[in-house]
Parts: sequence; C-alpha cells; structure tokens
Amino acid sequence: MTVREIADELVAGCRESRTRENLDKLYAEDAVSVEAEPMKGMDSAETHGLDGIRGKHDWWDSAMEVLEGHVGGPFMHGGDRFAVHFKMKAKDKASGEVSDMEEVAVYHVSGDKIVREEFFYTMG
Repeated sequence: MTVREIADELVAGCRESRTRENLDKLYAEDAVSVEAEPMKGMDSAETHGLDGIRGKHDWWDSAMEVLEGHVGGPFMHGGDRFAVHFKMKAKDKASGEVSDMEEVAVYHVSGDKIVREEFFYTMG
C-alpha cells in the first residue's frame, strides 16, 4: 500500500468503526505509539509493539463511550507521514462524566506499515 492508501484506510476505518481490524492491517508489529504525556498509572508516554497498542485500544473501549465524533483528514506530509484530526464527545463509563476531546495524530510510515503514531492534544 502507498502512504496515501494507508492514510485513507486509517481514516475510513476510524469513521466506520474498523479501528481494531486496521491495527492488524496497517501497523508494523514493532510500531510505537506516543501520547502527549504518560497515561494515568503509566511510567512512559510511549507504548511499544502492536500488542501494547491493542492494549491501549482495549482500555479506551472499556473505559469510554464515544457519543459524537468527527475524523478530519488525512493531511499528507511528504512521502512518509500524514496527520488526522479527531474531535469527539466521550463519556467516561465509570463516572458518567462527558468531555469534549480534540487531538491531532501524526502517523509515520515505513515500507507499507505505520511504524509510529504521535498524539497531540491540550492537557487539562
């Protein structure tokens, strides 16, 4: 797949609730995911490997319910990167608290797989 095809499929998968399927299809086994800061209870902002990234998705799915969402992009940059804009309203399943969330993710591609994703958002 080309970088553009990977970018288009990632965005389509997010819009069509195929995120889990796309992890196996689009990501390298040794991919790295980087948050803006360590998640609560974690020592590092980085998660290494596809199994770790799957674990992040498992946590999100178990902890949060997306009430509304918009996925913008992809926004291409050179021959090896693209960005995606995410905007959503989500409810914390444990507390019931509803939050508006917005972030930009930058994806790095090598060969025909995503090897790194970086998330940028305002810290509250």
